[in-house]
Amino acid sequence: MKTITRCGRAGGPRQRGFTLLELLVVMLIIGLLAGYVAPQYFKQVGKSEVKTARAQIEALGKALDQYRLDTGHYPSTEQGLAALMAKPANETKWDGPYLKKAVPADPWGTAYQYKRPGEHGEYDLWSFGKDGQAGGTDEAADINSWE
Repeated sequence: MKTITRCGRAGGPRQRGFTLLELLVVMLIIGLLAGYVAPQYFKQVGKSEVKTARAQIEALGKALDQYRLDTGHYPSTEQGLAALMAKPANETKWDGPYLKKAVPADPWGTAYQYKRPGEHGEYDLWSFGKDGQAGGTDEAADINSWE
């Protein structure tokens, strides 16, 4: 006849779990992997924001060119990019809106800067980048229409 014993009692089958040391080693390995992968992931996110800003500036530039074809000139600095969505006062040849949606903010939530006449062309269109200030390098560098 078989005797049934409870787990963990002397003479019975013993259940084994992970020791604290084993858990700490696994947590250390996971931490090391996260420490390596996370910076690589966030670096890619930063690059995609810069690419998005460049694409938006290019799209806004095409809308500005269409505005110029219709009216014979680019919007003034005072009219700004809003002239692409709403007809400026005293603009008889305006045939907009020139964008399907409202003028977007840059990927960092700041409005694009627009100036006409520009210092680098008929108009200047730019974003200050991640830091929101003129100049900078890498993700904080200015993104503009003239380069």
